[in-house]
Amino acid sequence: MRIALAQIDPTVGDFTGNLAKIADASRRAADLGARLTVFSELAICGYPPADFLEKPSFLARCRSAVDELAEATRDMPTAVLAGVALPAHGRTDPLVGGPADACSLVGKPAFNAAVLLDGGRLLLEQHKRLLPFYDVFDEQRYFSPSAPQKVIDFDGVRLAVTICEDAWNDKSFWPRRLYTVDPMEELMRQHPSLYINLSSSPFWHSKRAIRREMLAAIARRDRIPVLMCNQVGGNDSLIFDGSSLALNGGGELIAQAASFREDLIVVDPFTALPVAAPEDDDAEAAYRALVLGTRDYVCKCGFRQVIVGLSGGIDSALVAAIAAEALGPENVMAVGMPSPYSSPGSIADSRQVAANLGIRFEIIDISALFAEFLRALGPLFAGRPEDISEENIQPRIRGTLLMALSNKFGALVLTTGNKSEMAVGYCTLYGDMVGALAVIGDLVKTRVYAVCRWLNREREIIPEAILNKPPSAELRPGQMDTDSLPPYEILDPIVEAYVERYETPEHIAAENGFSLDLVQQVVRLIERSEYKRQQAAPVLKVTVKSFGTGRRFPIAVKVQV
Repeated sequence: MRIALAQIDPTVGDFTGNLAKIADASRRAADLGARLTVFSELAICGYPPADFLEKPSFLARCRSAVDELAEATRDMPTAVLAGVALPAHGRTDPLVGGPADACSLVGKPAFNAAVLLDGGRLLLEQHKRLLPFYDVFDEQRYFSPSAPQKVIDFDGVRLAVTICEDAWNDKSFWPRRLYTVDPMEELMRQHPSLYINLSSSPFWHSKRAIRREMLAAIARRDRIPVLMCNQVGGNDSLIFDGSSLALNGGGELIAQAASFREDLIVVDPFTALPVAAPEDDDAEAAYRALVLGTRDYVCKCGFRQVIVGLSGGIDSALVAAIAAEALGPENVMAVGMPSPYSSPGSIADSRQVAANLGIRFEIIDISALFAEFLRALGPLFAGRPEDISEENIQPRIRGTLLMALSNKFGALVLTTGNKSEMAVGYCTLYGDMVGALAVIGDLVKTRVYAVCRWLNREREIIPEAILNKPPSAELRPGQMDTDSLPPYEILDPIVEAYVERYETPEHIAAENGFSLDLVQQVVRLIERSEYKRQQAAPVLKVTVKSFGTGRRFPIAVKVQV
């Protein structure tokens, strides 16, 4: 049986657009001889729909979209297997202002479902069993778990259909499991000959290899092929890499779709020969993910153009490069805003970055504005030494100018802060934090350098002068980042260990050979800066734990370090 894995980039709530993508991919798959075309989890409505799932009208539209898809594919020789949210059985919705007995609410509002359509008929409606409620996932908020799942006979092949998390609880693979049941193991008792998993599995560093090996372990354990179709594209902070794959009964890779773009592959899981697994380059993957996430965030929000404050530093240079590739150089405006403390080299380096990328570059000198602010505040600041107050006026002037340009030209501002800075609060509220999207907010500084060096592998895009000069905010004479922070080679391992892996200061110090006092100082900065992060732009997630919806801490706390 030839089966197509069609990884598409759906938009949440765009039923018309999503159905068009599904129908088009199904036609192309049929032309390639596919008897079954598989799409990702919630492909029909888009993932993640979040609180739209609490709207009865949204769920009703999901149900009608299934009927529309059945009709659109009625005459196709390929069956279609796609994910969708469906109203939970036995649930009705209240009449606004009606009597208390006018409704009956039982359980969660929806099922996370997969529907198998063939010739206009619904052959299977399978519901997700395991509902993740960790990191960025909160499916237990919306979905009811499935009743026992069933295997279906399709053209003589016994198909076991599961949805994303249902494949992530193999007790022989994970040292610690999150659930007491393993849907794949339970389905195996019904003697399937093929597993198909519909996924919306977000990208983070190293996940593609982990996902592939985890599914391979299932294939080897049960001695049957495993196919996984994964969503691709960006939705808010989340980036989905695609990388849909097929494995034979020995766990060997027999087909894999592209990463970070839509793709369609067709494979016979019972006869295909093994292929080599693609090599994973962390720097390249991070860059490709951020380009995709930026493009989809801007375009799905209804915008075409962006503005970047270009400082002459490495962070803003990388953001500009990502934006230029994501949206086209003609849709990126870079703005240099020198103050009295900006070095001539920073302006020259910014010009060079813009020239290398082919993007528009404008300069607005903020020296006079800064002087006017100091004059206006002079009577109130009298008798007090200059400090961070005067420093932060400069990025706040810049933030105001960027937002003025945003309003005038209808372009989104991209913030340029990295994860190291956001972690310890080395950023200015309503200043350099101003913007619609934190493009590199999940890259620590040392990874920013690694991605830039990868970007320069064939030609110089990020000038060597930027790569080689010591990082500085240039908000006072002779300022260096190391005046306030440990070198990034020391800071970044602490940030990654404490933020991403929840390691204790004692463990971090012992593991890395750092002084405990230094680690505790960094941890105090991290904890103290939560109020800033919760006012920050959405961060594109490329690590296992990013700042945003997947990391939820109170602001008003007193943490003993």
